[in-house]
Amino acid sequence: MVKTKVAGLGYYVPENVITNNELTKHMDTSDEWIQERTGIKERRYATKHQETTSSMAKKAAEVAIKRAGIEKEDIDFIVFATLSPDYYFPGCGVLLQRELGITGTEIGALDIRNQCSGFIYGLSVADQFIKTGMYKNILLVGSEMHSMGLDFNTSGRNVTVIFGDGAGAVVLQPTEEEGRGILTTHLHSNGTYAEELAMINPGCHGGYHDEVKKDYGYPDVNELGGMFATQNMFDNGYFYPNMNGQLVFKNAVVKFAQVIKEALAKTGLSQDDISLLVPHQANLRISQFVQKSFGLNDDQVYNNIQKYGNTTAASIPIAMTEAWEKGKIKEGDLVCLAAFGSGFTWGSALIRW
Repeated sequence: MVKTKVAGLGYYVPENVITNNELTKHMDTSDEWIQERTGIKERRYATKHQETTSSMAKKAAEVAIKRAGIEKEDIDFIVFATLSPDYYFPGCGVLLQRELGITGTEIGALDIRNQCSGFIYGLSVADQFIKTGMYKNILLVGSEMHSMGLDFNTSGRNVTVIFGDGAGAVVLQPTEEEGRGILTTHLHSNGTYAEELAMINPGCHGGYHDEVKKDYGYPDVNELGGMFATQNMFDNGYFYPNMNGQLVFKNAVVKFAQVIKEALAKTGLSQDDISLLVPHQANLRISQFVQKSFGLNDDQVYNNIQKYGNTTAASIPIAMTEAWEKGKIKEGDLVCLAAFGSGFTWGSALIRW
């Protein structure tokens, strides 16, 4: 039976290191306050007007392609996960194709908009394409440039201190090797609290959601005037993301555990079989809570949010690549991936390396 294997991995993080202390120059916060709530010590910011979501993706992709032992022209499909695209449209998939110089192959490119869960959603989609024989070399990328859209005022600190920039990529290929490859993936969503972790402006919603527009800066429908950007948004700083941190935390710790258990039950495995858990790097406290609930030791969970912050769709491929480079993922290991984020969306995957 054909399964999907990770044939190559790569990641890229910008050179600019932004410490917690540097953020104190812009907002009322402290290194202690940030570390206590998130575990983050520093993050990376891309160089404005020189680097983009797509250019960072290219650098990560080139490493993954080389490690897969193929040429970039061998890629027959691109899946690109991000919440911070270069443009509102078109998506980053075609821009990455152009960055890599493979437009001549005219392969398909799919953009995934599932925020923190984007990489796992993309992994699940790519897995189906591989297993059905439709594609042989899929490039799956998660890349984010949050720094261009954060509020560097005290009013935005709860969000701004968390996020960083970076990109991670994998090349996925078919394998018939017994017991190897992606064993299962699980995807879920619940839109009840969609606006509790969101960047709702600009958008075409107008006054549609009357019950939430006041809290989240929806302009009056009459003010919209047929456009999805208004003067009201500029005057009131409505172009920034917002997050109900406590609600997100409470849901995340529950859904993380549920979706990991779902994957283990599907495969007949147990938490004792997990060689390494690579969670989406949302918050170190969430990862520690999940680790404790599954009785995993420190060597069974990989976290790097301390130095990169939350890179959303890029966090799992960055962490997975880094773990592999450090020898923490070896052939035969059972690797568990899990994510939770805006939407709310969440998912998991089990991979036999």
